[in-house]
Amino acid sequence: MLKPGLRFSHIGIPTKDRELPIYLEGAKVHINDFNDHPFAVEWLNFDDDSPFPEILQTTAHVAYECDDLEKAMEGYKVIVEPFVAGPGLKCAFVEADGHGVEFMQRF
Repeated sequence: MLKPGLRFSHIGIPTKDRELPIYLEGAKVHINDFNDHPFAVEWLNFDDDSPFPEILQTTAHVAYECDDLEKAMEGYKVIVEPFVAGPGLKCAFVEADGHGVEFMQRF
């Protein structure tokens, strides 16, 4: 059963063999827009000096939109503290079952 207040957003998959159109300078990662992918896949190609944790650079993550970012993160090991990812969007990453989980809250 999905935790209350969560809605599936996308799955993120690290790759080294794709050229991706969007560059997030703070994360040092190239991505695609998962909203344009038929299966809501976000491909991620991290720079060698990306500050993101190895777990996110080497394993897939699942992302959920949530109503309350802090509440969604409760009880999990935080691996990326909340940050503003774009206009009206705050994100954070936690570790669950050996993989990253992204929570996204619109404001």
